[in-house]
Amino acid sequence: MQAQLIALDWGTSSLRAYKLGPAGVVIERRTLASGIMHLPTEPRDIAGVRSSNGFELAFDAACGDWLDTQPDLPVIACGMVGSAQGWSEAAYRDTPADVSTLGQALHVVRSLRGAAVHIVPGVIQRGALPNVMRGEETQVLGVLQSLSAHTGRDVLIGLPGSHSKWVEVVEGCITHFDTFMTGELFAVLSQHSILGRTQRPSEAFQAAAFDRGVQVALSVDGQAGLLSNLFSARTLGLTGELAPEEQPDYLSGLMIGHELMGLRTRQPAQQRDIVLVGTTQLCTRYQRALQLCGFPHVTLAQEATERGLWQLAMAAGLLPAT
Repeated sequence: MQAQLIALDWGTSSLRAYKLGPAGVVIERRTLASGIMHLPTEPRDIAGVRSSNGFELAFDAACGDWLDTQPDLPVIACGMVGSAQGWSEAAYRDTPADVSTLGQALHVVRSLRGAAVHIVPGVIQRGALPNVMRGEETQVLGVLQSLSAHTGRDVLIGLPGSHSKWVEVVEGCITHFDTFMTGELFAVLSQHSILGRTQRPSEAFQAAAFDRGVQVALSVDGQAGLLSNLFSARTLGLTGELAPEEQPDYLSGLMIGHELMGLRTRQPAQQRDIVLVGTTQLCTRYQRALQLCGFPHVTLAQEATERGLWQLAMAAGLLPAT
């Protein structure tokens, strides 16, 4: 199958490269530990030029041989590669934003190979407390492309992770989004606070402990707020109500429960469809918590980034007309 596009998902810790064929079919995929904070440093010859530029080195390692075979393949990239710390900054676009406005605002950087790398801009939501995202906007557009006609173009899309995003989409446009630093805070508390002293990691998911954490967030005790509830991850262990291996999942449930309670102030648990994007393990955890919080219509999306990059490439006119 002849390739039509190279699509890059280039974040902080990793670089995922996709060679896409007609209709966005994935022909080949690669993952490199060459995120913008972990770039290669060993100088190498690229297109006859000795280079020590980490972005050039990572780009060549990811897809240089693909371009050797098809030098004219268009390239599109999303994620932190377009940040101020990235290869070249792609300015944020304001909400509301859709595939057309973002596709027409791609920022181009020319590689040593001569390939034009089209970088997707992030999205900014201005206001008293501004909010931004880079990479998630592409996943959102990929989700929209895969939605059924029954679901429609109005949906709430959740992207769990270190900085979880909850994105409202109305008529195919990103209109509002919230960010919760749940994943990063969980890691900090587990590794660098007193809460981690009595925890014991477990390979098995402690479902009852997780559910208990979510229920605490939903309860009267939860009204005191997350900062008050966090200490219970220690005291329930001290009183023998939580075993050491149960404490990490209890803390996870407690924090995710509070995240969803914050979400529920904007999104009452009604009939609105929710789509989750991310790792299966984490999305399954969020799906369980959402059901406990009264959000009944939750589905999981696959290959959102690849789909989104394909849609943006089409909007930008990078692909042959069909």
